[in-house]
Order: sequence, then C-alpha cells, then structure tokens
Amino acid sequence: MNNLIDIGANLLHHRYHKDRDEIINRAIDSGVTKIILTGINLINSEKSLNRAKRHPNVLYSTSGIHPHNAKEFNSEIMEQIKKLALEKEVIAIGECGLDFDRDFSPRDIQEECFKAHLELSIELKKPLFLHEREAHKKFVEILSFYKEKLPKTVVHCFTGNIDELKKYIEMGLYIGLTGAICDERKSYLKDLIKFIPLDRLMIETDAPFMLPRNMKDKPKDRRNEPAFLVYVVKMIAECLNKSEEEIALKTTNNAKEFFSI
Repeated sequence: MNNLIDIGANLLHHRYHKDRDEIINRAIDSGVTKIILTGINLINSEKSLNRAKRHPNVLYSTSGIHPHNAKEFNSEIMEQIKKLALEKEVIAIGECGLDFDRDFSPRDIQEECFKAHLELSIELKKPLFLHEREAHKKFVEILSFYKEKLPKTVVHCFTGNIDELKKYIEMGLYIGLTGAICDERKSYLKDLIKFIPLDRLMIETDAPFMLPRNMKDKPKDRRNEPAFLVYVVKMIAECLNKSEEEIALKTTNNAKEFFSI
C-alpha cells in the first residue's frame, strides 16, 4: 500500500519527543506519505504548524481547541487560532467539538467554544475536524443550526453506535476510523462499518493512542504511530470483503478531496 493519508495524528505529544523525525520517516517508508497533525489548543496548534512547515507536502496541520481544553477558550485566543488557520499548511479547523464523557471543561463553555470554531470554519471556508464523546444529541443540535453553511466536516475517531452513525451520514458528514476498528472489545464497529459509504470514509491513527490490536508484534510501550495505519486498512478491507488496495485508494482520494491536498 502506498500514498496513505493519516488524517489525524498527535505527533507533538511528549511520547515522540526523542524520535519525532524517525517516526515521520517510518511512516513514509510504510506508505503513509501525508500526515495531518491535530491541533488541540493554541500552543499545540502553533507547534503543529511550525512542524508542518519543516516537512512540506508531507505534514499538514489543523488549528483549534479540543473540548477538553475549552476552559482556555476566549475571543482573544480564537483570534490567534484564526491567525494560524490562515496559513496554507493549516488545512482544517479543529480538533473541536463536545466531550461529555470526561467533562474536563464545563459543558456550557464547550458549547460556546464549539460554536466559535464552526463560525470560523464558515468564515474561512476550511473543513472541520470534529470530536464527539457522549454528547451526540447536543452535538447534532449545534451542527444542525449551522448545517446549511458548513464546509466539509469529518467526525474523527468514530466509536459511536449505529443510530449516531446513521445520523452523521444523513447530515452529510465524513467518518474517520482509527485502530478502534481493530479492537475485539469494540467488535460492534466491524458491523457498523458497512453503513459508511466508501466516499465518506477516511482513516487515521490518532497516534500515540488507539494502537491497532491486530498487530502481531505490538510495541512494548503500546505507542501508536502513523506507520501503523496499514493495520487499520487491513481490518477495514477484511470487514468489507474488499482488497486492501481498494480501501487504501478510496480513503486516500477522499482525504485529498476533503482537505484539498
């Protein structure tokens, strides 16, 4: 498999501090030729942009505030998020959304922060990279208010149920799948995947998290990395009874069109 695109990796995570360049080189050697670095707050978004500038046409980035970090949100920080988003290497707004699972930020602040990101994406006409955990009803309610104006939107790292999936598909959203599809403890995802139209599917590692459990030789430190995206492709192909090459080609073309890269 060649020319895979990892639409979401946290390469600025401290677990890559000692070997970040080697991680990138391993990804390229494994066929993952483009990686999108996920911005989760202002500082991280800025660092992701700077890293992307060092690897043109290989690394790209997003600019946004993760719902866990929504407590940091204010109008001044959003202006800085916007300033970063104007850079050509920044190809999406996010990671943003709602997380009522851990509630690391107050829910009302999460909602306010989410709406500000949606409005920014509409203003800049840049795609949205979204996060949702245990907040489907409010998430859909907010998205629906902006639906007619929204640019292309992906719900990344989907692990929800069939009703949630069908609603996102009905709304025209794209779905990002991670190594969670390889987890026997989330076997229900293997049944849900057939409800995702192939032209709405993209793949990601969410590295260093979501290590694919279908790997034969898992790293001892359980650290995921973009090179392991191939295992996500393998599992999707197996679930859909399609070739790995077809899944690789389709998800890559989807990502190229979605992010205009």
